[in-house]
This record gives sequence, C-alpha cells and structure tokens, in this order.
Amino acid sequence: MNHWLVKSEPAAYSWSQLVEAGQTAWTGVRNYAARNNLRAMKKGDAVFFYHSVSEKRVVGLARVAREFYPDATATEGDWACVDLEPAKPLKNPVTLETIKADTVLKEMPLVKQSRLSVSPVTQTQAERLRKLGGV
Repeated sequence: MNHWLVKSEPAAYSWSQLVEAGQTAWTGVRNYAARNNLRAMKKGDAVFFYHSVSEKRVVGLARVAREFYPDATATEGDWACVDLEPAKPLKNPVTLETIKADTVLKEMPLVKQSRLSVSPVTQTQAERLRKLGGV
C-alpha cells in the first residue's frame, strides 16, 4: 500500500463534506506532477487529507475507492481523477508548523513543493503523521 496527501481549501471542499458525502471524485487537478500522482494511486491506498490556505493542517485519513479515470471536469487535455472515501478523522490535526519542525516530516513534498496538490508520503512519514494525529 502506498500513502498520499491531497490538499483542499476547506471553503472549497472540506473533510466534513467528504465524510458527509461518503465518497467523492477528486477532480480539478491541473498540474502534471499531481496528475501523475493520481495515476499512481491504487485502490485501498491511504490518503492524508490536508486543509490548505486558512487552516494548514492534516485533518483526516481517507482511502482510494476507485483508481484513476478521465476527469469529466476537464474541457481539454489528458487529466485524471480518483474516487476517495473517508476512513477516519485525525484526533489531533497535524499543523504545517508541526510538519516543518519535525525531523521526519520536514522533507515531505508538502513542505518542499508547496504548490503540489497531490503528493506521495513515505511509509515512515505516514507512520509519523498517524502517531501525531492520534490514529
């Protein structure tokens, strides 16, 4: 199993909306590196859900419910999406400040490539996020 992180502005689509919906198509990604990450996701992979902009913290753990398929919201180009479903909220949301200060987490693409909306998370980083998040 691989681990990933997706970013969303809570005003646009929040963790609570995913929980309420039960599943969603992760559409609208228009960055080639992020698209390639979507294409690498496999059913069952763990996905950390990060609230960007106003909150800047990992708030939940989701999983890939459906592997990549064409993004119907794209009017042109070869864009992909996946379906995500919520797994569990983090008991203790992990802030960007904590991530930047942590020796294991500070190398995450979230820190190094801050504009990347879908990024891989190593096994070690995933274990650390789970521990800090209380799951």
